[in-house]
Amino acid sequence: MKSIIKYTDETIGELKVVKDFLPSPEQLILKDENVKITIALKKSSVEFFKSEAKKHHTSYQGMIRELIDWYAVQNTKSTS
Repeated sequence: MKSIIKYTDETIGELKVVKDFLPSPEQLILKDENVKITIALKKSSVEFFKSEAKKHHTSYQGMIRELIDWYAVQNTKSTS
């Protein structure tokens, strides 16, 4: 059962304005240029990503893309 909220006229206390920290819509636009490729992967690998993507309600292709991007970033740092 839902509890009933009882409001009172008590003072809230000192309030302070918080600076807007959310990015603007322009900042949310992906800036990276994507390139479409064709790649052959093991069936078991694709099945794994599809299964995991389903559990997390996301795209298996996006998961693979993130993994490749992460790998590239990590290896770029270590070779620099």
